[in-house]
Amino acid sequence: MGVDFDLTVVWAMIIAFAVTMYVVMDGFDLGIGILFPFFRVGRERDAAMNAIAPVWDGNETWLVLGGGGLMAAFPLAYAIILPALYTPLIAMLLGLVFRGVAFEFRWRDPGHRALWDAAFCAGSIVATLAQGVTLGALLQGVEISGRAYAGGWWDWLSPFSLLTGAALLISYALLGAGWLVWKTEGRVHDDARRFARLLLPAMLVAVLAVSAATPFLDGKYYERWFVAPGLFVTVPMPLLVAFCALMAWRGIGGGRDEQPFFWTLGLFACTLAGLAISFWPDVIPGRVTIWEAAAPARSQLFMLVGTAVMVPLILAYTGWSYWVFRGKVGEHGYH
Repeated sequence: MGVDFDLTVVWAMIIAFAVTMYVVMDGFDLGIGILFPFFRVGRERDAAMNAIAPVWDGNETWLVLGGGGLMAAFPLAYAIILPALYTPLIAMLLGLVFRGVAFEFRWRDPGHRALWDAAFCAGSIVATLAQGVTLGALLQGVEISGRAYAGGWWDWLSPFSLLTGAALLISYALLGAGWLVWKTEGRVHDDARRFARLLLPAMLVAVLAVSAATPFLDGKYYERWFVAPGLFVTVPMPLLVAFCALMAWRGIGGGRDEQPFFWTLGLFACTLAGLAISFWPDVIPGRVTIWEAAAPARSQLFMLVGTAVMVPLILAYTGWSYWVFRGKVGEHGYH
């Protein structure tokens, strides 16, 4: 029983880590796609695209790890979540496909570049909204009968899930603006600062709205937020959010170029901490715990051996690629 418990917690942490890495790394390039129509056609859009060109496809490795890990380590949760959220999950995958195809073809088919730019933006928006709606649908609850999904096809669609989708759209856009402030020069850099100045207050309002609504979805959220030990994280959270927001605002106003991006990551860290409190120890909030959904201990141990080899390799090549392309983007690429 002890081994079973430990392995289940380890796998929960692995999946949480993979999701966090995906949000951090794919969030900013989705954000750039969301902001893409607001940049001038030509050099500005090319510079924005070049700012993510070396890293964007590797960022999605973490989505594969998170989804594959959920299926293998928590098969019951996977079997319930997938039919409950078919529509937003398929929309997310189609959005990512459109974005990837548009990214490649806009360089190889300049005669239809306007079409590919529109597809890049649309794919980024659809993928982001779908991720936010999926999160909102999980938080509001999934109807289960026995060990199977018992809800309807459209249960995922609600005012709350649309609110979380809009909040993630704004948040990714701010993260993308922060990346462009850090990595670009000239007009793109100046425009990105201007966008960040508008998006930061909007993100704070959106996060506040989601946070205010969440405790009323289920009594368990209220208990986890306002009863110890969750209370010890909840109480300082507004101060941490205010501090990160203040530092991000100062960075946007003229601090070092990397500050808006990293302080926005601080805001994301605060929201992810809040989500962790809301979910733990469930994999489907209020319905299925991580231990109820877990695969047998032998299966978890077998997968853990491969994960222990692969994750350091992924971290190594990811870190190396970011180190190689650590400068700013000019007319002729990174320098």
